[in-house]
Amino acid sequence: MPENARKPRVLVADDERVIADTLAMILNQSGFEARVAYTGEKALELAGTFAPEMLISDVIMAGLNGIDAAIKIREILPSIKILLFSGQAATSDLLEKARERGYEFEILAKPVHPGDLLAKLRG
Repeated sequence: MPENARKPRVLVADDERVIADTLAMILNQSGFEARVAYTGEKALELAGTFAPEMLISDVIMAGLNGIDAAIKIREILPSIKILLFSGQAATSDLLEKARERGYEFEILAKPVHPGDLLAKLRG
């Protein structure tokens, strides 16, 4: 990557701080500029100022869940690539509700292998 090339910006949202921080660290070491949000509300706020090209979000978070945050972020940034992940079964109901509202999201099961995640982001 040329010196002046801008790194792709990625927003990582997960209320499990260790997961969010670890993902951001891996992304930052892999040629991305990653920022972290520990709540859906913070992700929405950061999306407006950071303007990421990609959002990686946990689905199940207190307050604004990952799917609702993704929908609101897509309204601000229509071309954003969104990748959701979850370790919980309740996710399918939330995904179905989003689908009924006209939103389709790709979802990965937790734990996400960093190599698989990077492949998805680069693909």
